[in-house]
Parts: sequence; structure tokens; C-alpha cells
Amino acid sequence: MLVLLSQLLDQFYSKSEPTPRQRNLTVFEQGIQNNRNSDENVVSSEEMLYNRRMAQQNVTLQKLDEYRWRIPKSYMKGMRVDGIVYANEKLLRQSKSDEALQQVANVAHLPGIVKHSLAMPDLHWGYGFVIGGVAATDPQADGVVSPGGIGYDINCGVRLIRTNLDVSQLEGKRKSLVDKLFENVPCGVGSSGKIRLTVQEERQMLEKGALWAIEREYGHPGDLNFTEATGFLQHASADAASQRALERGKNQLGTLGSGNHFLEVQTVDRVFYREAADAMGLSEGNICVMIHTGSRGFGYQICDEHVKSWVKVAERYGINLPDRQLASAPINSPEGQDYITAMACSANYAWNNRQCIMHLVRQTFMQFFETTEDELGLELVYDVAHNIGKFEKHTVDGKERELFIHRKGATRAFPAGHPEIPEKYQKIGQPVLIPGDMGTASYVLVGNPGAMAETWGTTCHGAGRVLSRRKAIALTKGRSIQKDLEAQGIFVRAEGRRTLQEEVSEAYKDVDEVVRVVDKAGLSRRVARLRPIGVVKG
Repeated sequence: MLVLLSQLLDQFYSKSEPTPRQRNLTVFEQGIQNNRNSDENVVSSEEMLYNRRMAQQNVTLQKLDEYRWRIPKSYMKGMRVDGIVYANEKLLRQSKSDEALQQVANVAHLPGIVKHSLAMPDLHWGYGFVIGGVAATDPQADGVVSPGGIGYDINCGVRLIRTNLDVSQLEGKRKSLVDKLFENVPCGVGSSGKIRLTVQEERQMLEKGALWAIEREYGHPGDLNFTEATGFLQHASADAASQRALERGKNQLGTLGSGNHFLEVQTVDRVFYREAADAMGLSEGNICVMIHTGSRGFGYQICDEHVKSWVKVAERYGINLPDRQLASAPINSPEGQDYITAMACSANYAWNNRQCIMHLVRQTFMQFFETTEDELGLELVYDVAHNIGKFEKHTVDGKERELFIHRKGATRAFPAGHPEIPEKYQKIGQPVLIPGDMGTASYVLVGNPGAMAETWGTTCHGAGRVLSRRKAIALTKGRSIQKDLEAQGIFVRAEGRRTLQEEVSEAYKDVDEVVRVVDKAGLSRRVARLRPIGVVKG
């Protein structure tokens, strides 16, 4: 049955709660506040006015089943494919307020897009692409690459470390451990680390990927086996990076940054899939460490330079799109290749960054517990990217084709038996890491065959915001978030004055609900739920 989303969901909103169209904060401004991890402005007043006009549209949805919804390509002139949204009705209600569904329809206009424009259940407004969006384009069918489909924080991703420690062994020590991690792992806006690079070293790091860090003893060779793509995109060339990007990146390796980035000490709260949990070394009460960060100022600069100049590039190639933030270039064009090369450098930067932070975590645990790494465990479970573009081989209409996969706030989720999965996980599938909010939980899942059939081997990436940072600050005025968390047994340290208010649990969707959708839809299977007991934020 075809229905208007506005009619389907209006009852969810009380008359006393204004919609974003009625608030002083425009849809575009809200999205920037939600997603920006930098104090740099990325939009103009002209763009804000343009997006305000875009926000006046209603999106038509067709319910396919309890977890899938279609935006038919007949909804909007120029759509080349349908949009498919993975969500239940509860999560869908929350997507009405920030025009995320309109962005799914906009992405369906991309030249060379294959099958569908996709959105995961954690979808919310982003720059150009919806956050939680996935799109495959075919280089052999005039397919394009869009920087907005990868995002400003290129290769923002998650790394999970398991230990041999049980939660009982941290009794009375949690706060001190968090203090020590906060002391040893630099964080905050513009933070710089102890790893200082020469120009030549930085160029080598960008082109070698995470192997660069391993060669300098910031980890073990085996860590690469448990990193997506072994921590390396082969198209990287430092010649594609601007001097400004190189300058911003040279002193930020081994730093968390700010915003929603974090380092958490967690305990396994519940196991759903015992065989997979055993393969990963996870059991109830087990202590883990989760790292969530990306390519820092280097990746931001790469994206910013391209999105600012590519409106004219798109015009040059006759690419007409409903949103200028989707500015694109043909994959095989000089401009397209230049961006892909620079984006690969950013991805390699991010993998080195998380590898170096893991090294700092290992050193901190050994110092704190006064024992060896072997005694503590400190093994890498996996590292996944969730803002990235990659060439991958997929089956389309019975034939294998190499496609360019945009994942913007979406995580690769390859099933058991896939050749890119480490031998250790061949029988269970690729580990998928889904961070929640600092007061609730995160999840470990594994990829399912359904993801390969429907979503180019992709699932969700997190809880997904429902409140802008500005709104979250207003909501928590007068509250001590730190004391609230400590009452739950969660000790937190943050560099930014307002970070804890901005990142309060109420600012996010229910991660349990998000993960339940991808599990029930067959995209990925729940393995374990992880509860935070210590948090370091920027």
C-alpha cells in the first residue's frame, strides 16, 4: 500500500513539539550540527536556503515488510532506481524530522547507480548522502563517485580489542584506568599527538597503509589480518594530497579527535551467538576496548577541497542532480581518479591512526596492571570502516561486476566464506562493530548472506542521532552528565566542555532497536552486546 510518510507518521509528533521546519534551526543547519567534528564551517547561506526549499517535499513510501520500505522511482523525476530503507515503524518516525528520506531519493539520481539507493536503520541527515546511506555505481556504465557519499571524516571506523580480564578485576580501578587512558591518548578538537612525522614519513604512511605503523612497532603483523582490507587501499598516492591536508595531518596520528569519537572500556553484557563469540574470544564479563575515530584533519581537508570545487566539475560533465551537495564526477574521469586517490590516502591515514591508538592502549594497560601483553590478551578482534568508498566485485543479474561502493555511515558485512575474511572467521562471517551511545551499549555482529544479496555486503554503523548537538545541549541544561553516568557505573573523561552534553544518550536512537532491525532483516547477526564502564571523549 502506497502512503505519504507525513500522513503515516504525523500522529507521532505532539502539537507542542515543533517540527524542524518550524524551528529557528534549519534542516541544513541541524544536519551540520549533528555531524560536524570540526569547528570549520562547510556551508554557505546560499546552500542553507537551497536546502530549506528541498525540505518542503514529502516522501512517498511503500511498505514491503516489517523491516523494508521502498521509495519508488516514480516519486521524483530523474530517479534512476528505487530507494530502499531498512527500518521498523518506530525508527522510521524518527527519520521524518531531518529529511533523511529525501536524501535517499536524491541519491537515486546518480549516474550509473546500480539496483537501489539504500539506507540503514540508523539513517539521519548528512552532507549530500544520508548518513546510513549505501550506493553502488558502475564505472563501465558512466558511474560517478560523490565525495558526499563517503563523508568528511573519511574512514571513520571502529576497532575492538579483547582482553583476558574479567569485569571483577576492575573493581575499584575503573576510574583510575580511565584517567590513565585519558592521559595517554590525546583527544579533543585539533589535538596533536606524540607521533611527529616528517614530510617524507607522512607520505610513506599515506601510501603504505597500516603496514607503516607495524613497521615502526606500533603493533604486530597479525593486526593487519584483522583489519578491513588489511588497512590498505591500493589507489593511494600522496601526490593527490594538498599541502594544507599534509600540514593538518602530520601531527595528529594517534589522536581521537572530538565529537562522537571515543575510546571505551566495555564489558560483554550478553552473548547471542556463542560459536561466533568463542571465535572472537568474547564471553560474558569479558573486558574489551573499543576505539572510534577516523582520518582527523587530513581526511576532512581532502573532502572539503573536493566538495567545494565539484559543483562546477559536475556541470562540466553534464551531471544534473537535485542537491548540489551530491556533486559528482565520472569514476573514470581525471577528477574522479584524483579524488579516489586522495580518498585512499585518507583511508590509509585512518587505519594508521587507529593502529597507533591501539598501541597506546596496549602500553597503558601493561603499565596500569604491571604485567605483560601476553598475560592481558589485548588482541585485535577486528577493525571496520564506515565512511569509505571501495572497488568491490559483486554479482549483478547473475554476472560478476566490479562496482564502486559508497558507504556513508554504513559498515561492510561480508558473510562466512568470503575470500576477504580472515581464516579465523571464515565459518562465522566478518565481525561487524556497531557503537552505540556512551550510556547504553555497543554491539558485535557478523555479516550474513542477505547483505550480499541486498545491500552490497553492508549493514548499519551505529545508533544514529535524533537530536542536533545544539538541541542536546538545551535538553541537558543544568544536568551533570558525568554524575548521571557515574550513577550507572560508567566513569567518563572528556576534553571538550560541552562534549558530554552533545553526546548524551537521549541524542541517539535506541541502538538495541537499530541492531534488531538489521538482525531480523538478515543483513547481519547479533553476536554480543557490550556495555560501557569507562569512556574517554574529545
